[in-house]
Amino acid sequence: MAKIRNYVSVKDLSAEETLEVLKSAAALKRDVKQGRRHHRLAGKTLAMIFQKPSLRTRVSFEVGMTQLGGHAIYMGPEDIKLGKRETTEDIAMTISRMCDVIMARVFGHDIVVELARHATVPVINALSDREHPCQILADLQAIQERKGRLAGLKCVFVGDGNNVAQSLLYGGALLGMSVTVACPPGYEPLPEIVAEAAAMGRKTGAQIDVSNDLLDACRDADVLYTDVWASMGQETEAAKRKHDFEGFQINAALMAVAKPDAIILHCLPAHYGEEIDYATSRTPNSAIFDQAENRLHAQKALMVYLMGERAGAKAGRAPARRPAAARSAKGPAKKAKKKATKAAGRAARPRARAKRR
Repeated sequence: MAKIRNYVSVKDLSAEETLEVLKSAAALKRDVKQGRRHHRLAGKTLAMIFQKPSLRTRVSFEVGMTQLGGHAIYMGPEDIKLGKRETTEDIAMTISRMCDVIMARVFGHDIVVELARHATVPVINALSDREHPCQILADLQAIQERKGRLAGLKCVFVGDGNNVAQSLLYGGALLGMSVTVACPPGYEPLPEIVAEAAAMGRKTGAQIDVSNDLLDACRDADVLYTDVWASMGQETEAAKRKHDFEGFQINAALMAVAKPDAIILHCLPAHYGEEIDYATSRTPNSAIFDQAENRLHAQKALMVYLMGERAGAKAGRAPARRPAAARSAKGPAKKAKKKATKAAGRAARPRARAKRR
C-alpha cells in the first residue's frame, strides 16, 4: 500500500513537489478559463471539517471538488464537535472509512496533526494557529504569475508574525525566495520557525529575517504582503493590537520604497484603513484577488497530487482517454465493418460454387 501523503505543513512537500503542484495548478487554471473539464477525482469525496467559519476556504475546496468531478461534505463546528462529542482519533478513523481526503480548518495545530496521525486518507491543513499552508500555495502561484519566478525575489510580510507569516517563511525558504517579517516588537513569528526557515534558506539562497524597522525592511521589495492585525480568536486583543500596529500599513508611502513593479498581497478578509488602505489595494500592483482565486486552483492541484500519490498515478495528470467523439463512433464503426465483412463473404460464396462446377 502506498504511503499516505498529508499537507499539514508547507514542509510536507519538497521543493520539487511544490513546484509540481504549482505547475499543475497553472494547468488546471487554464482548463477552467478555456472551458475544459478535468474530472480527475470523479467518484471521490472530500470531508471538510470547520472549527472556524470561512469564505474562501469553503468555497474554494467545495467548488474545487465539484470541478474535479468529486463531492465535498461540509461539517461545521456544531456537526461533529471535534474532540468533544467524539475523540479526534475516532473521527479521523471513521471519516477515513467513508471519504477519500480530509480537510480541516481548526484553532489548534495539534488537532490537525492528530487527525493526520490517525487518518488512513490524506489530511490537508486548511488553517491552524501555527500554519496556513494552502494559503501559501495560492500566494506562490500568484507571485509566479506576476513575476515569472520565485527564486531570487524579496518578499516582505508587514504585520503580525502569525500563521500566514510562518508558512510564508517556510514557503520562501523552500523555493529560494527571501522573506522578511516586518512587525512591531513582541509580535515576531515563533523563534523555532524562523530558525528552521533560515536553515532551509541557506540551502536555497533565500534570506530569512525578522525586522521591527518597517521602511528599511520594505526597501526594494518585489512583494509586499499583509494580513489583519487581530486574527479570528484574538478579538479581545483588538484594541491593544490596533495601538501596537499603528503605522504598519501598506499604503502609497510604503510602496514608494519598494520596487516600482512590486506586487501587493493580502490573504483577506481586509480591514481597510488598518493594515492596508483601500486605494492601494485597488492599484494595478495589487494581486489580492488573483491570490484569492488561486486558492481554488492550487488546492485542486494539491488534492490531485496527494490522491495521485495514493493511486500511484503521475501527479497532476489525468488518465489518458479517447475523445468523446471517438468513443461514441467506435460502436457504429465496428458494426459497419462487421456488416461489410459478412456481405463480402456472401458475395464470394456463389463464385466459389460456380468454380467447383
